[in-house]
Amino acid sequence: MNRWTLFALRVGVALVLLTAWHLLTAVPVGGKKLLDPFFFSTPIDVLARVWKDFYTGTIWRHLGITLLETVLAFVTGAVGGIVFGFVFARSAIVAAVFDPYIKAANALPRVVLAPIFMLWFGLGIWSKVALGFTLVFFIVFFNVYQGVREVSPTILANARMLGMNERQLLRHVYWPAALTWMFSSLHTSVGFALVGAVVGEYMGSSAGLGYKIHEAESVFDVTGVFAGMVVLAGFVIIIDMFVTAVENRLLVWRPGAQSTTAQG
Repeated sequence: MNRWTLFALRVGVALVLLTAWHLLTAVPVGGKKLLDPFFFSTPIDVLARVWKDFYTGTIWRHLGITLLETVLAFVTGAVGGIVFGFVFARSAIVAAVFDPYIKAANALPRVVLAPIFMLWFGLGIWSKVALGFTLVFFIVFFNVYQGVREVSPTILANARMLGMNERQLLRHVYWPAALTWMFSSLHTSVGFALVGAVVGEYMGSSAGLGYKIHEAESVFDVTGVFAGMVVLAGFVIIIDMFVTAVENRLLVWRPGAQSTTAQG
């Protein structure tokens, strides 16, 4: 399937969903609409609100703050997960000692941590970054850890027979083996980094997309809530496209990646 066919199918799915939403909220059946617009709004009203927010410029400041928090949480969480994933995978003693602590920390509910981070770091961006970090770190950590551990012993033995030292093994064997696992986790982590930022803003802030959604919700502005969600969805898609571009660049050696590039 080439790129344009895939794009057309994706747009088609979006149009079907929007059409169904419009019919359910705007077209009466038996004298009554199936979904009350007061509770579900309408796609036309939501898209009009999104356009108004961007056209008047009211959303840019909030979007910039959320973007900064998301990027910081994503970068710090991903770097920490990659580094510690490699360290734990390459040191059996470290992994064995800290295994219960890592699992216990991962099991902590993030919503419980959010108020604690606000006490530690205040209501500024760093409490949101800390919350997003905890969501991203463990996803990347476990994937990188598993990716390094999954390296075939036969490949390692052959590499050592060729005279590779530990540094060369890291660069030419472990790192390529972990890249697929790592980028799989990064695609998921993009959304979680944004979730951390938005949840933190929702619980306590004076700006950001989470703040705008909370503000609209507090006055029963369902259209404003859905408009914020649409912006968040588009936000995630754009960041994920960037991650995909980096992935295709670094994993160009994969047969699948090469064929996809050729088709595009």
